[in-house]
Amino acid sequence: MDNTGDLTLVIMAAGMGSRYGGLKQIDPVGKHGEFIIDYSIYDAIIAGFNKVVFIIKEENYEVFRDTVGKRVENLVDVKYAFQKIDTIPEGTVMPEGRTKPWGTSHAVYSCKDLVNENFAVINADDFYGRDSFVQLADFLKEKPEAGDKHHFAMAGFILNNTLTENGHVARGVCTTDANNYLKNVTERTKIQYNHGKIQFYEEGDGWTTIDPNSTVSMNCWGFTPDIFTEIEKQMKNFFKQDTATLAKAEFFLPSVVQNLIDNEKCDVKVLNTNAKWYGVTYHEDKEEIVKFISKQIEIGVYPENLWNK
Repeated sequence: MDNTGDLTLVIMAAGMGSRYGGLKQIDPVGKHGEFIIDYSIYDAIIAGFNKVVFIIKEENYEVFRDTVGKRVENLVDVKYAFQKIDTIPEGTVMPEGRTKPWGTSHAVYSCKDLVNENFAVINADDFYGRDSFVQLADFLKEKPEAGDKHHFAMAGFILNNTLTENGHVARGVCTTDANNYLKNVTERTKIQYNHGKIQFYEEGDGWTTIDPNSTVSMNCWGFTPDIFTEIEKQMKNFFKQDTATLAKAEFFLPSVVQNLIDNEKCDVKVLNTNAKWYGVTYHEDKEEIVKFISKQIEIGVYPENLWNK
């Protein structure tokens, strides 16, 4: 593992919020125009992270830097990585008909030339809670010897703490062993409340009820730079699919991690948190997080004016 003592926060911010209607990452939720992403960066700095890499669309660079990056450039080292559809391993062939990048693993791969230290990965539009960053920082600072496998971590959330009343969400549903290491993570792309139950939908099987106390992944990971090599290896296999499949296929980060676990190339410590997730998957979600942030300011967790105390 990295031995510099530096910790980087990688923020996946390339997705436009099609269901929400705009750039979710730059929609204010704080009293002085702060965004969800601001609170994540603030919590990460407190936890010990000293560098931030934003993964964005190149065409959004100016607006993103003006509205997000410039706020924190004097506090941490800030870099920008562009997630481009043609950022793929040498020797792979771009299929015809593809118009968008390849998903969360591809997003992380996009910053491989900017990150040489241990790092955390989060979504820009999810509020994870300070405890998640503190636990990840503590894990990454310990720098266990790699030995015969990589050592990664994941913040594990309680499913019932990560849902919205306003529609369905995608979550990585996890199982762990007796020592709280990840055994399995299954991406469920449609989870929601149905008639008082929490259920997920799968083509061919319909709706299936799921335990509300299930541990889920929210794309809040702790990695060493070794993950870039592993993503590249798996991406080469990903591109061996037939062209018709590749036109719509997603290269999910949990799938890469699961492959490494199955092949005994890594272990993943699940860092359990009781934090309540907040996000703006849907426009109606905004009111809830605005109320939550206001309450956190009242009890002193955050200053009212985040970057100008």
